[in-house]
Amino acid sequence: MSFRRPKNTPHNRDALFLILSSIFITSLVLANLIGTTKFIHLFTIQIPSWLLPLVPEMVRNGSEYSMIVPAGLIAFPATFLATDLISELFGRRKAQLLVWVGFGVNCFMLALMVINFHLPNAYGVSAGLHLFDGIYGYMVGNTIASMIAYLTAQTIDVRLFHFWKNKTRGKHLLLRNNASTMVSQLVDSTAIISILYFSGNLGDSVTGLSALAVLIMNSYVFKFMAALIDTPIIYAVVNWLRDFDEDPMDKS
Repeated sequence: MSFRRPKNTPHNRDALFLILSSIFITSLVLANLIGTTKFIHLFTIQIPSWLLPLVPEMVRNGSEYSMIVPAGLIAFPATFLATDLISELFGRRKAQLLVWVGFGVNCFMLALMVINFHLPNAYGVSAGLHLFDGIYGYMVGNTIASMIAYLTAQTIDVRLFHFWKNKTRGKHLLLRNNASTMVSQLVDSTAIISILYFSGNLGDSVTGLSALAVLIMNSYVFKFMAALIDTPIIYAVVNWLRDFDEDPMDKS
């Protein structure tokens, strides 16, 4: 079974850019809304004895390694997938534009939440006021931390993607997709979790730099795995939409 390749028309190009942008912005907003309100235990594995010396003791319990990540992180790999596809198919200018639009959307969301928080409550009408206050308390810190980390990491991702694209003359998609994403995700994981830790927006059990390192490591390993998984998706979509590549050597 094969999918018919869409024609490269202005309407289809606009639709594709809108779809990828919507995936990006939805994932970004959701990640900031739920943030660290919940940490998810994804799995626990037994580390083989030969691998134990390579895994720092601080990120494992004996020979067990548990993947525990913030709920907001589950949506985040989609943002890097979207920007890499836009970088590949539409060029650096539009990818960087989307990064700034995402930043603006989250600032707008934060402003609306602040306004709603300070407007007087009509007591007795809603039974979910405590939920709003709880989300607001977490979301403000999460969004500010996330936006600082996001703007830095996404800008690095877009620029590294096109650096490697220019160096390889448009070849080796595997290299530029993973090299850009994995570096930028390390920056993002370190920045956002460190900001949340030093601002006191993590749980009481997260005390000391060793616990902070565990969270950063888990976050990065999850993103690293997601980057490996999205590589065949990038290849498949780029191959399917290869006629949409408007400026493969865009250096602007």
